[in-house]
Amino acid sequence: MLTKLAKLGISNMQGLLLHMPLRYVDETRITAVRDLRSGEQAQVQGEVVHVEVQYRPRKVLICRLNDQSGQLVLRFLHFYPSQLASLKEGKQIRALGEVRSGFFGWEMVHPQYRVVGDETEVATALTPVYPTTAGLSQAVIRKWIAWALSHADLSDTLPASVSQSLNLPSFAQSLACLHHPAPEADLASLESREHPAWQRLAFEELLAQQLSMRRHYARRKHQGAPALKPSKTLITALLKSLPFALTQAQQKVALEIGRDLEKPYPMQRLLQGDVGSGKTIVAAMAAMQAIEQGWQAAIMAPTEILAEQHYQKMQGWLAPLGIQVAWLAGSQGKKQRREMLAAIADGQAQLVIGTHALFQEQVVFQRLALAIVDEQHRFGVQQRLSLRQKGGQPHQLMMSATPIPRTLSMSYFADLDVSVIDELPPGRTPIVTRLISDARRDEVLERVQDACMQGRQAYWVCPLIEESEALQLQTVTDTYETLQQSFPHLKVGLVHGRMKPAEKQTVMAAFSAGETQLLVATTVIEVGVDVPNASLMVIEHAERMGLSQLHQLRGRVGRGAAKSSCILLYQDGKLSEMARARLKTIYESTDGFVIAQADLAQRGPGEFMGIRQSGVPMLKIADLERDHELLEAARELAERWLETEPVLVDKHLARWLGHAEELVKV
Repeated sequence: MLTKLAKLGISNMQGLLLHMPLRYVDETRITAVRDLRSGEQAQVQGEVVHVEVQYRPRKVLICRLNDQSGQLVLRFLHFYPSQLASLKEGKQIRALGEVRSGFFGWEMVHPQYRVVGDETEVATALTPVYPTTAGLSQAVIRKWIAWALSHADLSDTLPASVSQSLNLPSFAQSLACLHHPAPEADLASLESREHPAWQRLAFEELLAQQLSMRRHYARRKHQGAPALKPSKTLITALLKSLPFALTQAQQKVALEIGRDLEKPYPMQRLLQGDVGSGKTIVAAMAAMQAIEQGWQAAIMAPTEILAEQHYQKMQGWLAPLGIQVAWLAGSQGKKQRREMLAAIADGQAQLVIGTHALFQEQVVFQRLALAIVDEQHRFGVQQRLSLRQKGGQPHQLMMSATPIPRTLSMSYFADLDVSVIDELPPGRTPIVTRLISDARRDEVLERVQDACMQGRQAYWVCPLIEESEALQLQTVTDTYETLQQSFPHLKVGLVHGRMKPAEKQTVMAAFSAGETQLLVATTVIEVGVDVPNASLMVIEHAERMGLSQLHQLRGRVGRGAAKSSCILLYQDGKLSEMARARLKTIYESTDGFVIAQADLAQRGPGEFMGIRQSGVPMLKIADLERDHELLEAARELAERWLETEPVLVDKHLARWLGHAEELVKV
């Protein structure tokens, strides 16, 4: 039994108390057959007057129930011999289910039912329905929760003044209401989770999350890290060599990061900026501050294409300044890898760029002071921790091109300092987005040809199909061959995840140099690829992609001065409501924050930015959209308590997080 409870994430009494119902059923009243309404759920009690198994058109168990006001048919499409034995003529049955109009009058299909007697009492509270797992019935879960409610300490961890100021019931009252709602309780507000009892638990959960993460934030200031003095020569030389000037937003965040690096405790800062806002040069400036003081810096990227792009860019910027940049990837040959590892270990390599290969045990840094993680949400918590541990307590800069909505930032990133690049470099032209049905493919082919004949370049992206890499490969290969035939006069390239890194690099280099006019690709080009001459993006089956991915892909064009377009090809007959909403959002907005807010609303925080794997305590009760006002109040209270109420902090965290309080993001 304990193993089954563990599968539901229940390991102690608090877990039972906070295992909340998904919904409720009303078993507090019995409805006469004559008063039933189609489409409504009802509970009926009557005598079994006829039972039979019918075999045509398919095997089905039919049971007729009579309650003196009328007759109701119970229909079971799947049944066991034990059911036949229990549904005997003359038995009293209480059945609960949705009523519909059938051939013989009112009927219920697969209702819940039980045999009762004349003295069997009706429930006095709404019946909760809980999340469960195989082999664990609702009755058993209800029994365990009832035991916990009668044995646990339900005293409040919030002072009465806080509850009163927010108009919230006590903790004990809230649990009693949610696990055993009275018959007259507002079912709509219970199921929408807007009832004050839900709000009380949501506030407590948000407060626990804020306390945990802000305490982690405060503890970091007691850990030692290299205090890096401001760069006097390298950053100045780097900026002078650039063919562009930093935007005001870039200057502002570079200053924030530089000040953090001067402090003797580890920086943990999230740098977010929309696609193309110029995060890479800001990261390079941070690395210069470490390198000028004789330390090493590392940049980790999620894909080889992105890591290699960073390497090429950094090499171009920093080699003229006499800085040695090392490149480390899983696909390197043994000799080259050995040389790189030696250069990292003896400190010759001042900046190290790579993929997850940087995590491996044989990678030893001599003096790592700064770890930069690009597209940080694509790495698991253990991977990010592994990189940080290579340098004792290096400063950490995490970068994301997926803008984070404010509520998400306040909640899941409460232990980080956040910098935002909120403007694009000058000279960028707005991208025009078009939604075009797959039936008008010929028009799209003409657009591609026109763009390429005018000296521009184009991408044609194929999505992942049914989570199958083999199918994706086939699709992108077929598309490549078809486009080669359609455009015999153009140079068409192909890049996908199964190609060897050297092949990918050759293809990308040819596209960057303008030798290839049209690049057919999978979503490996989603981040980091920067070709200013590319002005047209075609995305196949756009309805299958998420908002963040569509926005990232669209950001591969519009990086130069030419007018740019993104065409979203979709299959008209296969659009779900969710897909339609996504396409509408991406069509109407190019603002990453607007898109991120819509993405959060559609997918929830668990999926947004991969938080489910991040190690942050997940919210089970609170909802960031619905409960944003409670989040504000929880944040304010957490700040006060951490300074003045250490006993209350410990008591509250013990209730909500138990021993999981250290599960905070690295």
